[in-house]
Amino acid sequence: MQDRKWPRIRTGIGQDSHRFLPADSAKPCVVAGLIFEDTPGLSADSDGDVVYHAICNAISSVTGVPILGGIAIDLCHKDGITDSQVFLEKALETLKKQKIEHVALTIEGKRPRFQARNLEMRLKVAHVLGVDVSQVGLTVTSGDGLTDFGCGDGLQCFCVITTLEE
Repeated sequence: MQDRKWPRIRTGIGQDSHRFLPADSAKPCVVAGLIFEDTPGLSADSDGDVVYHAICNAISSVTGVPILGGIAIDLCHKDGITDSQVFLEKALETLKKQKIEHVALTIEGKRPRFQARNLEMRLKVAHVLGVDVSQVGLTVTSGDGLTDFGCGDGLQCFCVITTLEE
């Protein structure tokens, strides 16, 4: 039997969601590495960045390496690291020879208002991933109040990532 060659192109999917903390919380709301002043922080051990967490989970689905369920827990609980960008950088290391070709993100939530900062979020994600902004797609929706996210109780993000083995 011949050695099976695995496909060079891989696709991963990731999701993350968190509820908002009470309005009087001092924790900032961090989404895609940016602070949104008009919204309370997210309930999580880390900064709760649903975009970075969803990307981590998508990378995990490609590599099989648990980032949020493993590496990030150690970084957060043992080392006190709560910056999700650090978790994402660790996830990127697990890709080894695989290069990110495209990242598609969808955020669902009634607040904060993301439209005015869409490009800024895409630029930040592209910078952290080491890709061009044209390789990062981002859509946002309120969900018209059909879920807890659309009612303003928290945020949810889905991510689809496409990689190419170099």
